Amino acid sequence: METIVSRTLSVHKEHEVLLKLETAGLTDELAQKVIDSKGNDLAAKVVRFIRNGGFEATTSQKRSREIMTKNFFGVEEAITHFGVNPSEQQLAALAEVPFTEAVLEECKNTHILVAVFPLSILEIRGKTTSKLFCEQSWYNEEPFANYRGGVNWHLVRKTPVKNSTYKNWNEQQALLAENEETPKAQVMVFTLTGHFLVSRETLFEQIHVRCSDLDSRGNRVLVGYFAPVGLCVDGWCSLCGHNIGLTSVRKFN
Repeated sequence: METIVSRTLSVHKEHEVLLKLETAGLTDELAQKVIDSKGNDLAAKVVRFIRNGGFEATTSQKRSREIMTKNFFGVEEAITHFGVNPSEQQLAALAEVPFTEAVLEECKNTHILVAVFPLSILEIRGKTTSKLFCEQSWYNEEPFANYRGGVNWHLVRKTPVKNSTYKNWNEQQALLAENEETPKAQVMVFTLTGHFLVSRETLFEQIHVRCSDLDSRGNRVLVGYFAPVGLCVDGWCSLCGHNIGLTSVRKFN
């Protein structure tokens, strides 16, 4: 029995697409390969390629995804979930993952490998559902919330640095290994929201973690309490407590 597919394109649009494909070199033989492809695999690949704006993962990116499995948020995910339209320069900067396979193997269960794009916290909030963020307006005019950052790969720890609660900033910094540093809040917000959109896993549900930024009052920016009302961004506390830890990322090789 012939499979019935609900139509999403007009006949005119289908004709235009077919003409474009033929102009690009689609032949009868190639078209038949698409038709005969098992599980419609070739057609699915073409659609995915178009959806990703023509992006095709490099060997380095593919291998990193294989290692990190669910703890991976790459260029494709950024395009899909944040509406990113990478420039050639950005794609070139992300072509090679700056961590060895040995480092990725070591971190595959404890960290998230994420391709961070220059989106500010406010831009990320605007591109996602309001349910991902708790209702806050205090940081709308804060420089840290408008900071867009650059484009790069980051290995972000999925849990607070061990034994980092009940300590001030300097005491927390002393806990970091030589290959670790504290990221900006923009990196953390990008990572936590992106990871949730892909895996539905909420991290830092019952704790705030300090980032490297300072708010306008001189307090370290806090990110966390990602449940049940959404991710919170705060800067109201320079004290120590059971619910204030430290976040970290691996330094580049």
